Amino acid sequence: MNIWFILLILLGLAILISSVGYKKYVWFISIGYGFSIVGIGVAIIIIYSIRGTLNITGLIASILFIIYGIRLGGFLFIRELKNMNYRKTLNEVSKDGKTVPFGVKISIHLIVAMLYVAQTSGVTFSLYINQYQSFFDFKIIEIIGVSIMAFGILLESIADYQKSKYKKENPNMPAMKGLYKFVRCPNYYGEMLFWTGTVTFSILTLNTWWMWVIAISGYLCILYVMLNSSKRLEIRQNKNYNELVEFQEYKKKTPLIILVFIPIKSLEKSKIIM
Repeated sequence: MNIWFILLILLGLAILISSVGYKKYVWFISIGYGFSIVGIGVAIIIIYSIRGTLNITGLIASILFIIYGIRLGGFLFIRELKNMNYRKTLNEVSKDGKTVPFGVKISIHLIVAMLYVAQTSGVTFSLYINQYQSFFDFKIIEIIGVSIMAFGILLESIADYQKSKYKKENPNMPAMKGLYKFVRCPNYYGEMLFWTGTVTFSILTLNTWWMWVIAISGYLCILYVMLNSSKRLEIRQNKNYNELVEFQEYKKKTPLIILVFIPIKSLEKSKIIM
């Protein structure tokens, strides 16, 4: 089983799972995204167990993919079911994809499925290239990688919990306590850290230019998506809360997002981030 066949299996799985987007257009990049990562994590465990090259850090990384995907996909699915306001806003923005030509939907479907495979490819490539003598063999860089991944999941989970709790108590205010005291988008920062850990896992293993292209392109794409989400949140918050003195003070001293290690104060006027 060569690496291209493995990538083809993972791509086919991502295409199958993310096809829920034909039911509702936005599901290509929401529910379909989360559960595609779950499917890829499960497939990596099965494939490399059969090949006999699955080690403990690869198993942990794959389990973290599963946890990440279940948390994200499950959260988005429950929000779809319970939050009427969210569904209404989503429908207004996306129109359920009714105005999007079917051919465009197919193109987007294939592109996002390839992106999901690219995002996870660092672990896929490492387990293929490394010939571990036993299940408990590993590289220190892999421990660092899975540690960053785990910290990223923990960070965004805590941030989502704190935001949910804060908004219940203060529905007309943005979250400004807990992790939100340090960065306005700690959940997006946690997401960035998670995928930074995935790339870190494989950074000393990738040995061909095309592996680097696939792994880094997936990483850069998700960073761009998170920066884009941060910008849209900033615009929305400025529209809703800009007249509040508390928010003005909070905005002055708190960065919008941290790009890995670089704090960014604002993206609202950025022409690079759409």
